[in-house]
Amino acid sequence: MTPLLQKLSHAFRQITSRDILHTFETLLIGLAGGAFFQWLQLPGGLISGAMIAVGAAAIAGRPMGLPPLMAHIVLMTLGLSLGSMVSPQMLTNMASYPLSIAILAASTFCATMGSSYYLQRIHHWDRTSALLAGSPGALSQIIMLANERRADVAGIAVVQTMRVIILTAALPLILAASGLAQHAGSSVHAAPATPLALAILVAGCVATALLLRVLKFPASWMFGAMLGSSILHGTGMIEGGLPTWAYATALIGIGSLIGTRFARISARTLLSHMTAAIGSFSVAIVISAIFVALVTMTTSARFGDIVVAFSPGAMDAMLALALTLHIDPIFVGAHHLSRFIFVSIATPGIVHLFGQPQVDADD
Repeated sequence: MTPLLQKLSHAFRQITSRDILHTFETLLIGLAGGAFFQWLQLPGGLISGAMIAVGAAAIAGRPMGLPPLMAHIVLMTLGLSLGSMVSPQMLTNMASYPLSIAILAASTFCATMGSSYYLQRIHHWDRTSALLAGSPGALSQIIMLANERRADVAGIAVVQTMRVIILTAALPLILAASGLAQHAGSSVHAAPATPLALAILVAGCVATALLLRVLKFPASWMFGAMLGSSILHGTGMIEGGLPTWAYATALIGIGSLIGTRFARISARTLLSHMTAAIGSFSVAIVISAIFVALVTMTTSARFGDIVVAFSPGAMDAMLALALTLHIDPIFVGAHHLSRFIFVSIATPGIVHLFGQPQVDADD
């Protein structure tokens, strides 16, 4: 048995009846929130409704969570749906990516430093905690580094989580209201594929995701499925995508997954850092907006695509919004993956150069 299959087998054995009940409760609450927001015809309603409902339940003390295996399935379903949106025109537009990705790297650095300066000057955070809280993305790596440097892990978690929650909830409303994206109620996705085509599509996506997982590629479950789906659709081998119910389930699953980020944050901790989180987020958005304007003037990419690609939100959340708002998934995916890699590589160096000296952090 290969190591990957051994891990999957171990994951199945680790699931308990309590885990099943917690998962069922999480999905049920997410479904209720997503359905309510969709009934209100809010843009991105399935995602934001599920996210807010699950997040509120988690803050209230309910044991919200999804097992890793289900999270992987949700991410692969999202990737498959994103790949089904790929068109030849999107591939043609890739020529402008190097310039916009370079500008994104500069935007990420400036947003990190600007948010950090705000947290230090206004809220009197130490340099290391401020830098880690201001770094937009790669949360697991950020928390690991925060533990190593003995930074304010709770404060960092609140600032990072609120950034994702605010963007996921507000961005579709802003884009739809301004006419830059389609309304969620009329969200476009591929027509359902035939049963045979769907079986081939799922098999190809799972195989590609497992390959990227073996190669330790970032966000391998989502990007692997997206790559497999893009190849099959781009070459014309497959037409159509998931049934509507599976598409909607994936969006609710993503929203629920984001909402579970509040599961380890108490209401007291959340409230004590709320002002810092909102202020830091505002600084990052203002700085990002400057670079969005620069990319708009120097490339042919659509403004709505640039806004989502440069938004300092979670990669899975922003790609899910790209799906619901009919934003170019390749453009958004390439930029958020690049930002993830940049943050993962650059943040330790930034903290080393500009953060609290290690000897001080250990006192």
